[in-house]
Amino acid sequence: MSNAVVVNEVLKKFGKPTDQTWRRLLPYKPNTNGSKSQDNGRKPIVLAVNRVSFDMLEGEIFGVLGPNGGGKSTLIRLISTLLLPDAGTITVFDRDVVRQPRQVQWMINRVSVEASFFKKLSPMENLLYGARLYGMAGGDIRSKVIEILTRLGLDKRAILNPMEEMSRGMQQKVAVARALLSRPRLLLLDEPTTGLDPRSKREVQAVVRELREEHGVTILLTTHDMTEAETLCDRIAIMDQGSIVAMNTPEKLCTMVPSPNGHKPTLEDVFLELTGKSLVADEEKEVA
Repeated sequence: MSNAVVVNEVLKKFGKPTDQTWRRLLPYKPNTNGSKSQDNGRKPIVLAVNRVSFDMLEGEIFGVLGPNGGGKSTLIRLISTLLLPDAGTITVFDRDVVRQPRQVQWMINRVSVEASFFKKLSPMENLLYGARLYGMAGGDIRSKVIEILTRLGLDKRAILNPMEEMSRGMQQKVAVARALLSRPRLLLLDEPTTGLDPRSKREVQAVVRELREEHGVTILLTTHDMTEAETLCDRIAIMDQGSIVAMNTPEKLCTMVPSPNGHKPTLEDVFLELTGKSLVADEEKEVA
């Protein structure tokens, strides 16, 4: 089985530019309140992704877990060509995301927790617009839109109502449907079930399994839901402070920490042991 994604020693930092040319083009202003931050009033450098390396096999569901600020979303933006790495390389089906971004973009789609739409338009209108952006035309597009949306639990009335009248969970389903419409080879799911009720969450998870099993789509999934990660993912990488601190199958990850109170360790036990962070706190931040 060939590699779908190869991430090699990728680094992404935010903050003070180190190159003198960029210093001149993008000067940083010191704090105006009289206090000093790091580097004599300049913004400190934050390593969002710190020398990360991993491969994804074609047809694999690869999970990335981590606390807020751990680097998960930045990693997805790098793979999807929305950000440029400061060092290292990323290839998607042998196409370099920096040198061949357009070719990569035609093979991927992304669903994020902050999915955006034309809120005055209906799900149907939003998806038909998205289909045109991907060069999809023909009389069967409308029927495909209805098929995907109903598969995700939207009734025909909701399909034709404005997006602004829908709950956040329902809007997230439309975001998933928009990604599926283009039949991507690589699907990047950045916390796709956040904010969904249990039934809607199961419907989205069922579609994710179907995409891999019936269509061979390669999927990268970030999530705070340990059960979701354990049941969906073939392998999981745990990120903390921009670095991968562990990577293996869910079963093997659960052997990495001592048994709590004589019970078999769970994926959440592994997460807490390796990151020292609380998932509950992260979920509360997402809701807020």
